[in-house]
Amino acid sequence: MDTDKAIALTQDLLAQEGGTMGDLLGHFRNRVSPTLIDDAEWERVLACARTLPITMGALPFGFELPLHVPAPQADLGVSMASGTRSAEFFRERARVDRTDETLGTLMRLFSHMEGDVSPLRDIVGRKVMLEYDIGSAEGGTPSRPAVFLRPGERPIVGAGDQVNDVLLVGDTLVSSHGWTMGAGQRKALSQTYLAQPEDTRMDSFGMFPSRSRAIRLAIMGFGSRRQIETFLARADWPGEAAAVDAVMARFMERVNIVRTGVNIDVTEEGLGPALGLTPIVRQRYTKDSRYWLDGLTDWAPFLDALSHEDIVVPGKLEALAGWVTKPEPLFARSGRYVLLRGIHHIKLVMSANRLCKAKAYVFMVLSGAVSF
Repeated sequence: MDTDKAIALTQDLLAQEGGTMGDLLGHFRNRVSPTLIDDAEWERVLACARTLPITMGALPFGFELPLHVPAPQADLGVSMASGTRSAEFFRERARVDRTDETLGTLMRLFSHMEGDVSPLRDIVGRKVMLEYDIGSAEGGTPSRPAVFLRPGERPIVGAGDQVNDVLLVGDTLVSSHGWTMGAGQRKALSQTYLAQPEDTRMDSFGMFPSRSRAIRLAIMGFGSRRQIETFLARADWPGEAAAVDAVMARFMERVNIVRTGVNIDVTEEGLGPALGLTPIVRQRYTKDSRYWLDGLTDWAPFLDALSHEDIVVPGKLEALAGWVTKPEPLFARSGRYVLLRGIHHIKLVMSANRLCKAKAYVFMVLSGAVSF
């Protein structure tokens, strides 16, 4: 069974269960360490998840966990695809509530993805990812979720001729929020793509509408510190590349890093000063049939390397190590499922030319069609 059919089957089964993502997550409390998300924060997560359809459990969902913050807090991430049960849930809500800005953004994106001819769909497919600030929400007030698109259908690779693809995705993402991308942002976006070395790819385009109008780019596949340094110089990043190199050198002395990703903000004024680094200890590809099943011990060496950093809370690393488990069979009224859990990636954030944050992105996903 191909992936799309497996997802559709799982969504059909989950729809028979009824309820919301909050109801679904409620069953998994005993699988989430209170060191990572305590009871009070868990209730806030559930309150957000209750606004989302249970069918979203058929695609990866999970949490952003700040490892540098003692408080056991989290943000919630979910995903969906246009033309599915989950998308129809939002479409129905949009028919009733025309004032909700997030619903408006999603409807505009869906309109670009659907139809017989869709330049956007040719690049990013139908998938949209949402990230809800909960623990990181300023003043504890929920905000509009971040929206991400991934060029999975036609990868945007470095040293190629895909500036038009980059601008199309960027323009569509910005306009879906009701804004217009200015000349400065378009120039910086183009320059960032042209600075990409060969064998790298733009992994995602994101926007955090409650924070700024910047486009968050995730560029994956850097094979050396030198490649990162050269890229930052060519892209005109305003920080000190030597500080980035020092952090990467420190980690490479402790653990084998095969590739590295860079997260960077593109604004009307150019690139933002903050920089995210995503070390990869084993090369994996989302198109691989067992991508969500493999890698039980992949992250152990990196977690050990991370334990030497002063900013990291030791207890959180210990709890994080237990997140990755073997596939677990579950049984419900609608049938048999398999629950998969793992670490998707860990991001190191630099600001003011120093390492100031470390975040783990962990996933869960249910399937009613997994075979072993």
